Amino acid sequence: QVQLVESGGGLVQPGGSLRLSCAASGFIFSIYNMHWVRQAPGKGLEWVSKISTDGSNTYYADSVKGRFTISRDNAKNTLYLQMNSLKSEDTAVYYCARLVSERPLNVRFRGQGTQVTVSS
Repeated sequence: QVQLVESGGGLVQPGGSLRLSCAASGFIFSIYNMHWVRQAPGKGLEWVSKISTDGSNTYYADSVKGRFTISRDNAKNTLYLQMNSLKSEDTAVYYCARLVSERPLNVRFRGQGTQVTVSS
């Protein structure tokens, strides 16, 4: 069965950095576009970033563009999200996901999530 396991979250000060990882199993990782989505306290799920199957194309929400970098290692079945210049509004549970659609956001599979808290 499909499994997505996120790690790397934590508490960081504004302006700091974190690198999230997502270990995928149970499916052929290399043939799927992969995404990061997040859910802030009291808010709905928000799409953050997408990467194509071979990593050659990446896409970002305007709110994170220029600060976050998505990448993947198909040999390791792992998805990454490098987050720099973190802001308090980036506080959320972050999920790696396979989507049915981006608009509207429709998640097919996601992991248990990893908490990112940006606070001084």
